[in-house]
Amino acid sequence: MMYDYLIVGAGLAGSVLAERLHSIGKNVLVIDKRKHICGNCYDYYNKAGVLVHRYGPHYFRTNFEEVKDYLSQFTEWIPADYRIRSYINGKLYTFPINRNTLNEFFGVDLKTEEEAGVFLNSKRIKIKNPKNAEEQVLSLAGQEIYEAFFKNYTIKQWGIDPKKLNASVTARIPIRTNTDDRYFNDSFQAMPKDGYTKLFERLLKGIEVRLNTSFREVKNKIMYKELIYTGPIDEFFNYKFGRLPYRSLKFKFETYNKEFYQDWVQINYPNNYKFTRIVEIKHVTGQKIPRTTIVKEYPCSRGESFYPFPAPEAQQLYLKYKNETEKLKNVYFIGRLAEYKYLNMDQVVKRALDLFNQLIP
Repeated sequence: MMYDYLIVGAGLAGSVLAERLHSIGKNVLVIDKRKHICGNCYDYYNKAGVLVHRYGPHYFRTNFEEVKDYLSQFTEWIPADYRIRSYINGKLYTFPINRNTLNEFFGVDLKTEEEAGVFLNSKRIKIKNPKNAEEQVLSLAGQEIYEAFFKNYTIKQWGIDPKKLNASVTARIPIRTNTDDRYFNDSFQAMPKDGYTKLFERLLKGIEVRLNTSFREVKNKIMYKELIYTGPIDEFFNYKFGRLPYRSLKFKFETYNKEFYQDWVQINYPNNYKFTRIVEIKHVTGQKIPRTTIVKEYPCSRGESFYPFPAPEAQQLYLKYKNETEKLKNVYFIGRLAEYKYLNMDQVVKRALDLFNQLIP
């Protein structure tokens, strides 16, 4: 059989493109080397009946109306404000940094955004163009906030001094002068009512999907006109320039016979323990059962490729592979691994919708 499109990867990018192409009558085959669809969004009910996120929390949020409207065809939503805390010196502080954090941490009584702004100005280190992850925080919040909330968390997460990481690593976390303690600022924040796996099953309804199937195994056995590749870009080119560095995670799940383990969906541990955070996703999935499951995350250098490494040397190596893609015809690279870029879920969906519009003018 000749397929119009072979799509490598049944994660967000691959599944959205498969659905869009299938909807206009294209003959599509999706393959994935894992035993399940959904990529890292995969969720399932464990033995205790708790809906858990297998690969860490996936907090959906977006400012793209197009993305919200598109995904809403395949799921209902549960509104969710993701509120977390950070464990510092035996206390839980609101995080990201906001006016309440400043009052709690410094023992002050800032009542307005203006007062908080003046206070932060007194703490900031004047750095005109922050060159790395450390300078980024120092320039916005100063040494004390950096040391307590960011430095050790970043070292644990990436296994490297923040001075050697791009400023974008810490720029993702806002520093606020108001009292908004939500983790994100996006206008739409919600969880799929029936979970991510159900959403993906609806996206892929009627589409041929082969799991436990790697591209390398079948690329010369399947006939197709065009290829959409969402896997690691260096693997596609057989690592001809060397392996791109990634950061991985190990997850330790623990189940308890109580309704909740902690008061927040996520608590960060920047300075204590080997794990970076404890997540109790049940806080935002809407599940009401007398049991709960938490997961502790341990960053590591070996394992599945989760986070492209945000350092200049890694970007230079990626560009060598990117240049190789421009020599190919009818092959499209999309997604976090294929583009070697940290992308939020909604950004991946938006990219997939944009690519579809390019493929089908």
